[in-house]
Amino acid sequence: MADDSNKVVAETRTSFGKGAARKLRASGKIPAVMYGRGTEPKHVALPAHQIGLIIRKSNAVLELEIDGVQSLALVKDVQKDPVLRIIEHLDLIVVIKGEKVTVDIPVHIEGESAPGTVTNRDATTLSIEAEATHIPENLVVSIEGLEAGAHILAKDVPLPTGSTLLSDPDLLVVAIAEPEEEEVEAAAEGETAEAPAE
Repeated sequence: MADDSNKVVAETRTSFGKGAARKLRASGKIPAVMYGRGTEPKHVALPAHQIGLIIRKSNAVLELEIDGVQSLALVKDVQKDPVLRIIEHLDLIVVIKGEKVTVDIPVHIEGESAPGTVTNRDATTLSIEAEATHIPENLVVSIEGLEAGAHILAKDVPLPTGSTLLSDPDLLVVAIAEPEEEEVEAAAEGETAEAPAE
């Protein structure tokens, strides 16, 4: 279930265009559009500060109240001003409790591989199908104590109950390797360079 912090009261928008959007943002709200489930796109205004906190989590699901009607919506796209970093617009997809959605989830690496090894991350996200109200914030992979030559593939990554992997099961996520000779030589040269000249 989405938690209470994701409950948002939205207002229906009736004026459009850049000028109207600018006014809306000036009043602390964000313009957004809801699509999906064969319905007409719905234009709404959302409270900027609350939305800013919620979308720190990827794939956030909002529990919207629009004109007294409850809806669930998945944040699909966030448009930000590249300079000011403020949210300019949101695209939302209507979802239903229990419905499964396709999402890309960040992969989080935990632990330290064996001494003298390096960790090469190949995939930063994995595509999964998950219940709209049970989307994980990230997928955790432990590399604790792994030796050089160890590989973690997409199929080895633990998924939350009820989720299905959509990425290629044999996709390489993390590889543990010995440092390249160049890396070792560069480190040795760096130490030599630091030695005082005679």
